[in-house]
Amino acid sequence: MNPEQLRQAAVNCGLKPFVGNQLAQWLYSKRASGWDQMTNIGKDAKARLQERYDLGTTPYIALATSADGTKKYLFGAGAGRSSEAGGKSVPGVNSQSKAADTVCVESVMIPDLDRKTLCVSSQYGCKMGCKFCMTGRQGWHGNLDTAEILNQFISIDEAAELTNTVFMGMGEPMDNYDAVSRAIEVLTADWGFGWSPKRITVSTIGVIPALQKFLDGQRCHLAVSLHNPFPDERLQFMPVQKGYPIKDVISLIRQYDWTAQRRVSFEYTMFAGFNDDKRHADALIRMLSGLECRVNLIRFHRIPDFPYECATDFAMQAFRDRLNAHGVTCTIRASRGEDILAACGMLAGKHSERQ
Repeated sequence: MNPEQLRQAAVNCGLKPFVGNQLAQWLYSKRASGWDQMTNIGKDAKARLQERYDLGTTPYIALATSADGTKKYLFGAGAGRSSEAGGKSVPGVNSQSKAADTVCVESVMIPDLDRKTLCVSSQYGCKMGCKFCMTGRQGWHGNLDTAEILNQFISIDEAAELTNTVFMGMGEPMDNYDAVSRAIEVLTADWGFGWSPKRITVSTIGVIPALQKFLDGQRCHLAVSLHNPFPDERLQFMPVQKGYPIKDVISLIRQYDWTAQRRVSFEYTMFAGFNDDKRHADALIRMLSGLECRVNLIRFHRIPDFPYECATDFAMQAFRDRLNAHGVTCTIRASRGEDILAACGMLAGKHSERQ
């Protein structure tokens, strides 16, 4: 709820509107996870509120810690969660919901010097079906609502220390854009977390209708999962290519200004013998020529029943150097949390051993 809605909630309980302002401060500025923490709200007022409303916070149910300090949190479904939550149909991908006995979602906290970045999830599973992604291979079980997205920020141990977030966890953010955009509003509003949009990056594989809404309405950074510049090869791994071709995605992105504070990056997972050679590098250079952007090369992390291996370090470095030499900024992203199945493409909503 925004402050106006919180004030109305207070009035609905027979309380003064200013109690709604107090609620906003406790929920967002102070990251309160329980009613008992709201010390300047009277017991009677809290009792009335609690009869009608839920804070929307639920504790994590499991935690795994990597040798590199990365932490993976597992959350169960929120109160009243249905595994058949509504979602939009996306051309070219399987939109059939697959109900699970236990619906869980993961988020990952990545420490790096003075930064603590939360990789946040937006859906239970994913309907996009990317063959190299564990989330996509488990199917789709429903959308997270805004409270469930924000709960990942509030209910982890590092809630007060987070500096950045990336919507790169489970699910396709643009397939649940209404909830994601409302979460971004809370994160960036003065009455909310008060974050700069520059602290937020939203990832997509290219769901164009929602992507255009994002580009028009937000100032956050954008990350596009590209992975192959050749349409037929990209389609082998990414069914979304059929409905929303990557050339159309990039054509849309070129209509916006990326020379100021907002940035666009392209994520490129490297597979040995499939997309890691000079031919692919040159095609990528042609595709992105003249666009102010960055390419992040990602090491592929092996998953069951998928035959490809990660490209060699030599191949990744040669690919990076060729792009940089031709004016396309390119870096190799450090891999984090692989030992706890928290690295890119490995989230699957599985229970982890608490450590």
